Order: sequence, then C-alpha cells, then structure tokens
Amino acid sequence: MVNLTPKKLKQNLFYNCIHEFSWGLGIAFHSTYAVIPLFLKKLGAPDAVIISIAGLFSILLAFPMLFSAALGRNIRNIKKAVIVSHTIVLPPVLIAGFIFAFFAPTGPYAWVYYYVCFIFYSLALGVIIPIWTEFLSHVFPRANRGHYLGISFAFNSVGGFIGGIFVKILLTSSVAFPNNFGWGFIIMGCSILAGTLVFLLFNVDTKPADTPHKTIADFWKDTKAIIQTHKNFRYYLFSRIFITAHFPAMSLYAVYTQDLFGFDISQAGVFTVLQVITFGIGSVSSGKIGDRWGHKTAITLSFCGYLMAIICTIFASSMFYVYAIFLCLGLGHGGFMPSAMNMVYEFADTRDSKIYMALIDTFLAPFILLMVVMASFLNPLIGTRNLFMVLGALMFVGLILLTFWVKEPHHRPYKVNG
Repeated sequence: MVNLTPKKLKQNLFYNCIHEFSWGLGIAFHSTYAVIPLFLKKLGAPDAVIISIAGLFSILLAFPMLFSAALGRNIRNIKKAVIVSHTIVLPPVLIAGFIFAFFAPTGPYAWVYYYVCFIFYSLALGVIIPIWTEFLSHVFPRANRGHYLGISFAFNSVGGFIGGIFVKILLTSSVAFPNNFGWGFIIMGCSILAGTLVFLLFNVDTKPADTPHKTIADFWKDTKAIIQTHKNFRYYLFSRIFITAHFPAMSLYAVYTQDLFGFDISQAGVFTVLQVITFGIGSVSSGKIGDRWGHKTAITLSFCGYLMAIICTIFASSMFYVYAIFLCLGLGHGGFMPSAMNMVYEFADTRDSKIYMALIDTFLAPFILLMVVMASFLNPLIGTRNLFMVLGALMFVGLILLTFWVKEPHHRPYKVNG
C-alpha cells in the first residue's frame, strides 16, 4: 500500500473506529438475536417467521452480492462507491421507523409492515458488503490488517454497549409499543448516516491507473476458475455448511428463554449490552490471534463461541444461563468479524476480494434456507430444546471439518492446482 504513511494509517484506524461505533450504536436497536425476535413475537408474528429472521437476513444479504461484485469490478473511486452503496440502506430503516413511530400499526398482520422493510434492508446490505470489503483492503495494510480490524470492530461493540443501554431505557419508558421500536429504528437510521459520512475523511490507497479493464466475461471466468481450482477454499465452504445451523438457533435464543423464564421484553437491551461487551473482547483477540497464528484458527475459536451459546441454552435452568448465552454469542460475533474478513483477503491474495466475499455468502445461502426450513419443521415435532441439540451437533461437525480439513490460507497460497 504505497500511498499510506503510518500517520495516515493511524488516521484511518481512528475514522474506522468512529464508523464502527456509529453502526454498532444503530444496530443495537435492530439486533436479529434479541430485539427483532422479541419485537416480532409481541407483534404476533408466526413462530416460523421468528425462527427464520436470522437465516433470512443472511440469505437476503447473499442474494445481491455477486451482482454487486460484478457491478463493482472496475471501480476506480472506491471511496465514492462505498458512500453511495451505504446510502441505499437508509430508506427501509427510516420507513420502518416512520411507520411504527407515527402510525403504530397493530393487529394480526402488523408484523408484515416491518417484514417488508426488513427484506429491503437486508438486500441493501448485500449490495454494500462486497464494495465495503474492497474499500477496507485499500485503507489497511495486509500484514497487520487483523490488528486494525480487530480494534475497529471493538469500537462497534462500544457503540453497541451504549445503544443497548438506550434500548433498555426506550423499552421501559412511557413510549407505548410499537412506537418505541419505531423511534429506535429512526435512531438507527441517523446513526448509520453519521457512520457513512465518516467515509469522506479516509485516506485511500487508489487503484493504479494501468489496472486492466475487466469485462463481465472476465469476471465470470475468474469466478469459475476460483470454484474449479481453489480446493482449500472449497473445503472451507463445505465446512461452513454445517455451521449454518447457528442461524435458526440465533433467532430462538431470546424467544425460547423468555418462554422459560418470563422476563420482560426490555431485557433485550440487557442482552445487547452483554453481547457487545464480549464482542469487543472477541474482536480484538481474534485480530491478534489471526495475525500471529492464522485467521483460520481465529474463526474456528469464534465458532466455538456460537457452539457454547447453544450448549448454555440446552442446559438453561436460570437467568444466569440466559446471560451466559449472550456473552458466548458476543465472543462468537466479535471473533467472527475480523477473522472472516481476513479469511477472504487471505484466500483472495492478489485477486479480487469482492468475488470471494460474494461466493462465500452466495454458496451458503441455500444451506441457510435449508437449516431454517428444517428448524421450522422440527421445532413443533421434537421441541425447541431438542432442536438446539440437533443444531449443536451439526455445528460440532462443521468445527471438526474446519479444524482438520481446511488449511490456513496464508500458509497454503492459492495455486492453479488448488
């Protein structure tokens, strides 16, 4: 990264911390593991809809990724591209906020108003992620990118911590339901806008002027070559299939434990606070572990956090276990963010990181759908506790495959023969 001096790198780290703080603050009002499942439950949404929320989020996220990567194959002004792409997430968030803050729909189908906005919000994020991935590769050096991203995502948890407190205050205030959630979505939109504007300040290592133009045919040729020849990457994708069992579990944690212990919906704010505390610890630790011992090791440890959350749910006998669920979930989420991003960069090496990011989520999307459908089918038949056992077993298989089958991509660079 020839254009970035140590001083500019420190500035980029500072700006990225502000950006992540703003997004963390906003997302606290829209967490798919606590706030949204409890919101949908109180709105009267069917159980199948609640179970699907985290999985559907990831499926919709994946849907436009290859399109976004193809569209952005020849981006020259990456800063402009990342700002423009981030603005498309604002309309669905603010529309949902306006509907529930001012019109407060109720009745058996009130959840549909939110669900439509949620779909467009998820699709918008899917457009953003490949471009944002490319942007980060232009503002942080490869050698210690895990360190920089780990610190940045830790500030996401700081924002989430403060946001979680605001969620608790908002949901226990005199503002009636569902107006309180509507105002939360409006705060989320304003926070996202603030975080997006920070991109204007970044120092960016620009693409060389002599970089060859890539046609759509070239893009698909590169994509096909990666799938056919990059064997270690295929092993990674296969191991991740089993770990998609995490998604239906994530949608059920708050709803299942509320049925067990009858806690107030405002506990969603407490869960968010607990989750983001360990999110920060997991994020910083994952970045350092990845830079030193490999990012496959870091992402494996993060998935262990997800598995521990399921184990705590299976044995939950008091609120202590409920809080432990979200602490473990935070470790998993925090560790996943920097390690997953860096796995993309390590697999891609000098190639287009947008393609790798898009391939991972696009490939996993149908398996996430399968997990969600399976969970919705099994839940009434075997009970939620037994369902968690099945999901935990699938995750354990995925972790074994990831540990013993997938090689550290940094230690095994991509060659034509895989």
